[in-house]
Amino acid sequence: MNDTTAGSVAGSEAVGSVALVGGGPGHPDLITVRGRQLLSAADVVIADRLGPRALLDDLAPGVEVIDVGKQPHHHPVPQTRINELLVEHARAGKRVVRLKGGDPFVFGRGGEEAAFCREAGIPVEVVPGVTSAIAVPSIAGIPVTHRGVAAGFTVLSAHTDIDEVPGGPEHTVILLMGVSGLAATAATLAAGRRGTDCPVAIVEDGYGEGQRVTVGTLGSIAADAAVRGVRSPAVIVVGDVVRLADPDLLPAPASHGAAPRSTASSRTAHHREASQ
Repeated sequence: MNDTTAGSVAGSEAVGSVALVGGGPGHPDLITVRGRQLLSAADVVIADRLGPRALLDDLAPGVEVIDVGKQPHHHPVPQTRINELLVEHARAGKRVVRLKGGDPFVFGRGGEEAAFCREAGIPVEVVPGVTSAIAVPSIAGIPVTHRGVAAGFTVLSAHTDIDEVPGGPEHTVILLMGVSGLAATAATLAAGRRGTDCPVAIVEDGYGEGQRVTVGTLGSIAADAAVRGVRSPAVIVVGDVVRLADPDLLPAPASHGAAPRSTASSRTAHHREASQ
């Protein structure tokens, strides 16, 4: 932080704060208690497209809501401007909540936002959320690990590093933001130990009104998705755990009041769980 920034913050009468809140996979019941507390006390909420937007209807009348939602290949509010908005409102003495989908530190650019605020002398709290990488597959009864089937998993943004994914079908691969490049991704994964017969599931709009599951293999999934018109947002699961999917577990789209039935600094997060 430079002297000019430090002076401007120190000279203000009341510096506000920023909370980066992970809203979970979208259903309003799946945000943490701490996240709800911060929303109820917020002066400004800067909201993403995939967060639990139904909660915005419960905010007090005077709360300012700023929509910075991003669509695939269309970011009307660039990340640099989002960073600036956080600092501008906090410097004005506001309690700012940055409401995100999933977890702020899992492909949510929360680390960048936290660093920008701290460099500007703004207090930051990070509230973790349930990442869609794990929650959305569970809609179809798919665990990301299962004793005797898969002891580890990799979560990645499906733009890079596909050819570096470890293991074979016994190592689960979870792809976020992967619909547009599905054909190329499937071909790359099939070229390794997984092969074309490796099971794949795509869960669209998890916990949303358009929730839907498509199941195939690495050899067929691109064509299957094209036939069904699969669209983002979607979570793609690759590996033998897909064989455990139970269509009977699919819930009907839940209303606002009904409960559903069911930290990474790099672009790829690897997780390992010991068999229990």
